[in-house]
Amino acid sequence: MTSLEFTNQVQKISYSLKPVAMNLTRDADDAKDLVQETLLKALLNKDKFKAGTNLKAWLYTIMRNTFINNYNKITKRNSNIDSTEYFQYFNTDENYITHNGATSDFVVTDINEAIAGLSSDYRTPFMMYYIGYKYLEIAEKLQIPIGTVKNRIHIARKELKQALKTYAPGV
Repeated sequence: MTSLEFTNQVQKISYSLKPVAMNLTRDADDAKDLVQETLLKALLNKDKFKAGTNLKAWLYTIMRNTFINNYNKITKRNSNIDSTEYFQYFNTDENYITHNGATSDFVVTDINEAIAGLSSDYRTPFMMYYIGYKYLEIAEKLQIPIGTVKNRIHIARKELKQALKTYAPGV
């Protein structure tokens, strides 16, 4: 199909797009804009249309997707989240508030001692994961199977949780 034939067929079908656009938008100006945007997208993407398929359905699909995308943009832009209730409870748990710098020093010391107390087989993958390596990267660097890496990190977490249970809130 040549560009001229495509344009002529789109132009013939364009008159049937307006009632559908009006049904979607419920506003005459918005409907005109939607039809115009649909036709523009169709003409810009005519190479994506497969000759022999239903051009009218293709145009309706473009229109529907354009409408949905525009609607989503508008609703996201206009959605205001009232976060005052959320911030009211933010960081109010006494277990997480440090009133004295010395307390946090003790906690950090205990964490470091707990990590140092891990076997090097568990500590190395755990620390690599902690600093940002992915499981696959750890497995490649240490030349061990990925399942072993996951297992060792899991065991290290379990041992650290046990060693630091005095800091667990509500336990």
